[in-house]
Amino acid sequence: MKISSPAFSQNSSIPVRYTCDGEDISPPLSLQEVPAAAKTLALIVDDPDAPAGTWVHWLVWNIDPQTTTIPEGKLPEGAREGVNDYRRTSYGGPCPPSGTHRYFFKLYALNTKLDLDRNAKRKMLEAAIKDHVIASAELVGLYKRT
Repeated sequence: MKISSPAFSQNSSIPVRYTCDGEDISPPLSLQEVPAAAKTLALIVDDPDAPAGTWVHWLVWNIDPQTTTIPEGKLPEGAREGVNDYRRTSYGGPCPPSGTHRYFFKLYALNTKLDLDRNAKRKMLEAAIKDHVIASAELVGLYKRT
């Protein structure tokens, strides 16, 4: 399975448009080689370099496994979002206080559909997917405020 973006490549800078210094919308994503056995997909976007510990930017689950693209600023039809560390149920772009941070876009193929509340946070999503991941992929973007 693969996850990529037409907006930035692996380990390269995320364009300002997708950060708190720009439009703060989610970047476009491409999903490829999803296993046929996948019932749904889940996405966790986080920053492990945040001063207070890993910062969650976006939680999405129940993405249709037939999805091949997630357009910028859009939630895939039928998917659900959880609460990020900005306390919002949406995407929250990179906004590091200092230095260059890494942003991990982690895609998981699951063998089940999740029944999670909209107020679910990362720990709840991770607990729900724990025994159901059949494949995973990762895209890392970088961002430093000027």
